Amino acid sequence: MIGKYRWIICGLLFAATTINYVDRQVLSLLKPLLEQKFDWTEKDYSYLVIVFQACYALGFVSFGKLIDRIGTRLGYVVCMFIWSIASISHAFVGGTATFAAVRGLLGFGESGNFPSALKAVSEWFPSTERSLAVGIVTAGTSIGAIMAPATVPWLAVKYGWQAAFIITGLSGFVWLIIWLRIYRLPEETARLSPEERDYIAQDSGVAKVPEFKGRWLDLLKMKETWAFALGKFMTDPIWFFILFWLPSYFSDRYHLDLQHLGFPLMAVYCSTSVGSVGGGWISSFLIGRGWKVATARRFTMLMMALLVIPLCFSAQVGSMWGMIALLSVAAAAHQGWSANIYSMPADYFSKSMIASVQGIGGMAGSIGGMLFPVFIGIILDYYRSINSINTGYYVLFAVCGSAYILAWLFIQLLTRKTSALD
Repeated sequence: MIGKYRWIICGLLFAATTINYVDRQVLSLLKPLLEQKFDWTEKDYSYLVIVFQACYALGFVSFGKLIDRIGTRLGYVVCMFIWSIASISHAFVGGTATFAAVRGLLGFGESGNFPSALKAVSEWFPSTERSLAVGIVTAGTSIGAIMAPATVPWLAVKYGWQAAFIITGLSGFVWLIIWLRIYRLPEETARLSPEERDYIAQDSGVAKVPEFKGRWLDLLKMKETWAFALGKFMTDPIWFFILFWLPSYFSDRYHLDLQHLGFPLMAVYCSTSVGSVGGGWISSFLIGRGWKVATARRFTMLMMALLVIPLCFSAQVGSMWGMIALLSVAAAAHQGWSANIYSMPADYFSKSMIASVQGIGGMAGSIGGMLFPVFIGIILDYYRSINSINTGYYVLFAVCGSAYILAWLFIQLLTRKTSALD
């Protein structure tokens, strides 16, 4: 009988991703309060997001190479320690400049999460289960996004905004203790049964990826690297917009205060966990039914891209709950998209280079995440100045709704008929 120890590892990776997204979202939830305290404009806030994204991009490349060199276990320790310290440090800053500094450190540390987690998935799961496992791991972003609005406003109101940063940051150190006790490679794990170890090592007939023998820079010459990077560049900024500006959107359009933001945000973010697991399950199911790996991935990603398009028509939605439904579908589709695009490097590259490719794609996504906030800040400040802030959000949602189908077309063009995967 095949054991299930690999799912314990998946649960641990899910928990780390949850912590990652709780920590990064504290600032966006406290934005209305901190705007008054530090006298921030929309552009000031966008600059904080840009600092986070710039350091996030730098960290992706740095951690991608580091994790491939020192291994997943130690690599996760380094990044979790850095981002947990940075999260706590937000509570002790005294101005916008120092806020930007700790925000940058948080971005740098948090960037190591996905290269570490997705390399671990490639080490612990065969190809037929990989996208489902990735979907469960990326569901941590959804649960983190749900937990943050459920707890952070309450902590800020009851104990002060500093407590929200301190308490959420401490959770990372609890996770580190468990991680160091449990995680090893499958071949080094005594609790793993021989049957499960053999199951992890096989690919159930899926084409094996040849060992990559080039240098790190040679990855940039491969169209599969660019397909992954362009997909991340065009769609990651949309998720960051949902995380960092959705609280402000509900505050601006529906005049919700800090104590009433939690429920609408939780309603949107609850749907994302369904998208994460569902998107991963669909492609895994198709692969199990005999579909080629890349074909199953692209078909599932097309489904998710089509589900985001209705967001372009947000101007036609009048009620708050109608908008919540529209955002819920789009956010769930993003997570289904992510479960599959995150699986792509393991489909096309050997295990020794997965974290590096994830780092390149993550950097591309973060560069997009740096550029988009500039556009957001300009658009929102302009429309706020003419007392038409809702129109500014309609423009932004139209951009969000079209991004995925354009990204899918680029991926389709670059990965069509790639080796035995098609």
